[in-house]
Amino acid sequence: MNLDFLDIPMPTTPEQIRFFQSNKYIKIKNVLSDEIIRYFNSAITKRVEQLNDVDTPINERDTYGKAFLQLMNLWCTDEIVRKLVFSKRIARLASDLMEVNGVRLYHDQALFKEAGGGFTPWHADQYYWPLTTDKTITAWIPLQPTPLEMGPLEFSAGSHQIQEGRNLMISDDSESIIGQRLRVTDFNHVIEPFDLGEISFHSGWVFHRAGPNQTDHMRKVMTIIYMDKDMKLKKPENENQVNDWKTWCPGVEVGKIIDSPLNPILYEA
Repeated sequence: MNLDFLDIPMPTTPEQIRFFQSNKYIKIKNVLSDEIIRYFNSAITKRVEQLNDVDTPINERDTYGKAFLQLMNLWCTDEIVRKLVFSKRIARLASDLMEVNGVRLYHDQALFKEAGGGFTPWHADQYYWPLTTDKTITAWIPLQPTPLEMGPLEFSAGSHQIQEGRNLMISDDSESIIGQRLRVTDFNHVIEPFDLGEISFHSGWVFHRAGPNQTDHMRKVMTIIYMDKDMKLKKPENENQVNDWKTWCPGVEVGKIIDSPLNPILYEA
C-alpha cells in the first residue's frame, strides 16, 4: 500500500473556510481514497479488537457506554495507525479551516458504535479540554459509508455561540438540556449520511450528537483532535479537564505551550 497520498495537500477554498468559520463544522468529500479507507478500516479494527476490554452487554450499560466503544491514542501502539494520525493532508485541512499557522495533536480516538448501539447525546467536546482558546478541531473519519440508520455525526450549525450547556459532560442530562436549548434557536440541525472518503471537521465548542446504530454492522470511526500549534494549557475547570491534563498533556505547566511528547506538531505552514 502506497500511503504517500496521506501527505499530498488538499487545498481549501475561501468558501470552505468561510463556511467553517461561520458554522464551526464542515463536511468535505474525497479527502481519502476508497483504497486507503479500506486499508485503515482493517488496521484500526484489528487494533480495537485487541485492546477493547468492554464485555458488558449493551443493555446493561449506561447511555455513555451504549453510545460507542472508545479507544484513544492508538498512534502510540500501532505504526500503521500512526501514519493516518500523522497525515499532513488532513492536518493541513485542519490548520487552514482554523486559520492558524499549524496544528499539533491533542489525541486520537477510535469510536466504534456497535450494532444496536445507542445514541450519542448532545455535547461540546471542549468541556473536557484544559485549553486556553477555541482553536481546536476534530477530524471525524468514517471507515465505511455511513447512512443515517448507522448513526452519523449530527451538528447544530453555529451553536458555538451558545454558552448554556458548555458545563455538561456527555450524559442524559446533556441530551435533554442542550437539546431543549437548541430547539428554541435558529441554528440549523444538520444530519446527513457520509460517503466513503468523506470526513467532517468540527470545532470544540459546536454542539453535536449522533443517532443510534440501527444496522447489523459496526459503525467504525477514527477521529483526530488537533489544536493550534501554539495552544497553551489553562488551569482546569473540572475533574475531566484535570484528567485530560494528566493523560494527554503530561508534564506541561499551566500557561505554557502544550509541547509534550504526546502532542507533536503535525503540520506547520
